[in-house]
Amino acid sequence: MRGVDLTQATLFSYRSLEDRIPMGHPLRKLRVVVDAILTSMDAELGALYAATGRDSIPPARLLRASLIQTLFSIRSERQLVNHIDYNLLYRWFVGLDMDEAVWNHSTFSANRDRLLNESIARSFFAKVLGLAEWQGLVSDEHFSVDGTLIEAWASMKSFVKKDGTTPPPEDGGSNPTVIFKGEPRSNETHESTTDPDARLYKKSEGDKSRLCYLGRALMENRHGLAVDVETTRAGGTAERDAAKTMVARTITKPATLGADKGYDVAEFVKAMRDAKVTPHVAQKAKHSAIDGRTTRHADYKTSLKIRKRIEEIFGWAKTVGGLRKARFVGLAKVTAQTVFTLAAYNLTRMATIFGWRLSTV
Repeated sequence: MRGVDLTQATLFSYRSLEDRIPMGHPLRKLRVVVDAILTSMDAELGALYAATGRDSIPPARLLRASLIQTLFSIRSERQLVNHIDYNLLYRWFVGLDMDEAVWNHSTFSANRDRLLNESIARSFFAKVLGLAEWQGLVSDEHFSVDGTLIEAWASMKSFVKKDGTTPPPEDGGSNPTVIFKGEPRSNETHESTTDPDARLYKKSEGDKSRLCYLGRALMENRHGLAVDVETTRAGGTAERDAAKTMVARTITKPATLGADKGYDVAEFVKAMRDAKVTPHVAQKAKHSAIDGRTTRHADYKTSLKIRKRIEEIFGWAKTVGGLRKARFVGLAKVTAQTVFTLAAYNLTRMATIFGWRLSTV
């Protein structure tokens, strides 16, 4: 007998939101881990709020919602709020009841911007990494480092002369028609009016210049987890400077560090040796600072092979985590976004390694 396509709303529902989420769903395992981390951060989160005034969005809900946005590639806060409104799985993960009103997207953005700074993002990153160390996933002897471009939230039309001599739009509008051909532009003479921290930069010869930041990751070689993150303005030596900063901050015993040819500079190699870190850097064709003292060891070839796995971190961060283009303006906020995104990557990487057995901790 043919069924009737009749939609009739029921007055009551006797299934709770908890009952609607499958017991084997991966977010159940992740929720246990994230709740434990946020509980351990309760004192840090509490210090950010005053004792009086109107109640804000609970910080744990803000961070869980931001994690949903990263894990499921939701590109804007407006879309995130809409998804949470009608997606019961997201509602449950964030901590909202089935009939509870969802925040306005502007309210969410304002609360999130006050909360998700570099300090909180690094604390969350450290808690995730600490869990990985407790599970024996992190190597303390072999590391790799690399960097990637993060496109700034600013157009090339905003990159104008600092002295204010850029001509106004010919048609009197606010969006000028600009012909860049033949016009010399540099970070010394020009600046973005949208994001002054962004710098004009290109990764290699033949690549186009763009307004961007540089993000770097320090990866341990055992399971490919990010153990440190650094984001800076784009610049010629910024990549090596950031690597030295992360090494000094993270590596506390003799170790090896794999890197590409961009790090094959005598000054950087010497700095690593002074820090008791063996530089397993890919050799340049000419004038290499890496000699037979390093290349004769079998570990050198192993490091050069494994270091390429760091591209998996950047690949996930850009395609899934939304880090290809910054969602925020300013170095401080882009840094917080980068650190939080790589913390989310570590959670997914750990889940893959253990098959979600982290729900038992």
